[in-house]
Amino acid sequence: MSRPLQLASLLLISSSLVAPAMVRAQSAAPPAAASPPAADVPAEESVDISIPGANEDIVVTGRRNANIAKSVPQVVSVLSSADIARTGEGDIAGALSHVTGLSVVGNGFVYVRGLGDRYSLALLNGSPLPSPEPLRRVVPLDLFPTSVISSTLVQKSYSVNFPGEFGGGVINLTTKAIPQERFITIGGAIGGDTVTTNGLGYTYFGSPTDPTGFDNGTRSTPPALAAYLASGERISTGAVDTKPIAGELVNARNALVQRNRHIPANTSATLTAGDSYDVGNDGTLGVIATLGYSNTWRTRDAIQQTASSADLSQKELDFQRVITDNRIIVNGLLGVGYEWDENKLRWTNLFIRDTLKQARIGIGQRATGAPNATLQQQDTAWYARQLFNTQLTGEFELTPELSLDMRGAYANSRRDAPAELSFEYLRSNSEQDPFGAQFINRLNNGQQGLASATYSKLNENLWSGGADLSYKPIDAVTATLGYAYSDTSRRTERREFQFIAPSDFPRGVAMLRPDLLLQPSVIDYYNIALVDVNEANPVFDARLRIHGAYGQIQAELTPTLSLNAGVRYETAKQTVTPVQVFKEPTASLAETLLDRSYWLPAATLTWELADRMQVRLNASKTLARPQFRELIFQNYFDPESNRLYRGNPLLTDSQLFNAEARYEWYFGTDEQLSVAGFFKRIDNPIESFVSFSDNLVITSFANAPKADLYGVELETQKYFDLADVGKGAFWASRRALLIANYTYTQSKLKVGPNDPVAVFASAANLATDYFRDGAPLTGQSDHLVNLQFGLQDSERLSQQTFLLSYASNRVTSRGGPGQPDIIEKPGFRLDFVARQGIEVSGKTIELKLEVRNITATKNQEFQQSGDNRIFFNLWDVGVSGSIGASINF
Repeated sequence: MSRPLQLASLLLISSSLVAPAMVRAQSAAPPAAASPPAADVPAEESVDISIPGANEDIVVTGRRNANIAKSVPQVVSVLSSADIARTGEGDIAGALSHVTGLSVVGNGFVYVRGLGDRYSLALLNGSPLPSPEPLRRVVPLDLFPTSVISSTLVQKSYSVNFPGEFGGGVINLTTKAIPQERFITIGGAIGGDTVTTNGLGYTYFGSPTDPTGFDNGTRSTPPALAAYLASGERISTGAVDTKPIAGELVNARNALVQRNRHIPANTSATLTAGDSYDVGNDGTLGVIATLGYSNTWRTRDAIQQTASSADLSQKELDFQRVITDNRIIVNGLLGVGYEWDENKLRWTNLFIRDTLKQARIGIGQRATGAPNATLQQQDTAWYARQLFNTQLTGEFELTPELSLDMRGAYANSRRDAPAELSFEYLRSNSEQDPFGAQFINRLNNGQQGLASATYSKLNENLWSGGADLSYKPIDAVTATLGYAYSDTSRRTERREFQFIAPSDFPRGVAMLRPDLLLQPSVIDYYNIALVDVNEANPVFDARLRIHGAYGQIQAELTPTLSLNAGVRYETAKQTVTPVQVFKEPTASLAETLLDRSYWLPAATLTWELADRMQVRLNASKTLARPQFRELIFQNYFDPESNRLYRGNPLLTDSQLFNAEARYEWYFGTDEQLSVAGFFKRIDNPIESFVSFSDNLVITSFANAPKADLYGVELETQKYFDLADVGKGAFWASRRALLIANYTYTQSKLKVGPNDPVAVFASAANLATDYFRDGAPLTGQSDHLVNLQFGLQDSERLSQQTFLLSYASNRVTSRGGPGQPDIIEKPGFRLDFVARQGIEVSGKTIELKLEVRNITATKNQEFQQSGDNRIFFNLWDVGVSGSIGASINF
């Protein structure tokens, strides 16, 4: 290997500091099970890296993470390939949860310094990403396996080379780049957890190809339903014969839930290969390809409740629900790079398909309607998320003083959720009822059972591009001009149908299981009708077009004082429009038009107190636009939180003022101590709140008047030489690693008695109807702690690491009228990861052992009033483990 793996990762990290401008196509060594470098061993050569946008030349001497955070103008945290490997996490969201000030909420959405996912910006190789989530514009980072990511950078202080939508920070993912030499790496793992593996769970057949993550066509839209959707007719007019449609929706393949008393183990496999070729006298062509597959299972035995009283003394819903998720991820990456002289071209293609097959059975009570009855609810679903991204980037040295970086990208994301089926059976428990001891479903809109089928789709396209021109008139000054463009267009559709039986529907037939209850002969004979629940706004188009231009200067004012300053002008037009799909359109006010421009200045002053000490001061103005999910007035069910969401078309942009002061001491190679204080003032922050409608808990969104957020971060990393601890070869090259970080954050909403609020289709127009003055922002934990302690060998691959994380309680949503907020309790979590390299027949094999959640911390989301507690979600996560191996050829 001509260059250590860690050095290649460092090159990628450094280049990703550029800005969205460019992720430089540095040459990467193969992702082999390489040995970590010794603490004080220099690399084979020094490499000069010019970073457009950062306006500073950095000389890297080959030591891993050679104080990158010190050298760049902004406040950054870096996860190199070695850091990611040490955490052992399977996706980038998990790896980022160990970074200072970051927490991961729900399905991979990263909160930076207590600010929700809407305040974070995710980029792939410097280009924006579309989201495969309904009504959401932020891509979930658990979608990205660590096998395709070389490094990840988190920048927490704003610089104008990044898009203006910057609240907590920007997360730039860098994919693996071209190698220096030929390699092939094959890996695999098997694992499970104490709650799921070999235990009881539920599933359904679906199709024979489900284990691949691709349906064989079984879930395609049925012909009669497809014809109805294309007709433009309304069921409510009575002109549509619904029996053929209803007879196609439910069958044994998609509705027959089966027990599985031995849920399989989790499995995964990866294959990565690459090569490089000399082209001409001074050119190099490189190719890298990655394929990955994982099949995991998770069972949750959950308590899910809601309250009907302000003091939480009375429950509206009280259910115990067993949910089994089978998640299949298929991913592939193909990268081609060409380098000549000081010029580089890179073409990167990424495909990810993430499929969730879910079956749920719940038993419980509902206070209204039938307070003494027992309800049984059954749900089956198939959620297929898919992302394709292709990028072309180039960096060109026009003269020694002038360089040009250019980029262009296209990305498409899709989400398909065909035939989400929900059934509710009722057991009256009445001695006067001949069927009082039996579960029946009379299909009468929830009074004595219900059945519904929902079909939803999302398709989003994102085109982006930009260029950055940097000029260095003298060594101490670099000026950069840049332009960026992005155009996101999305169509989202949700069609929900409910089965309604006549009043004389016999109880004996109502005892049938779902696939027999709704077979075509029963539907035809008993005149079971089909209702289109959402004829008002079933389809929405959304679009966001952004133009941004910036000027930035990096200047060394004195040998110890430097300034990075600039201003960005950004204009954006964001629209959400209901699509008229019926022949007789209905007037709708559920649309949004936001057309605004902003001047966004930013400056960072860095003062070098001593050779390895410095202080940074940063101030900036940024913004946060509403996400599509928050704008679209359409119900969306989140299978993770078991909660319905509905958007508010009246939302507007949030504007932020950011300030930070930071002290940094780099007292050794890979060793540091930093202390930072930060402050943010937010105008019109978007917050979530809960309302109740027809026994449903619906989460929606509104602009609160103002909010302040402030806090302190502490971080340290230290190595301890263990050569003197014990005798023998084992201790001679062994050292201990300690990485610790702590973030204290406080936030407060500022709500006056007469402050207005705009919520669509609501008569309440005062902010106090939805928000409480002094309440914290949703998602903000007062305390975040991460601790890594382990041993590693500086001469060969041998690592043993404990990872401890803690997050204090945080608000996930405002409570209903008069009720306390809904709280999540992440608590403590302890993991252990061991990696060991061995040589077999001249080949390097990496063995890996992971043990997760050793503390057996539960998932808890609740409301609390005095001694009364309501659990929105409570389940045992269990202890999980896996063993894996990879071999490099």
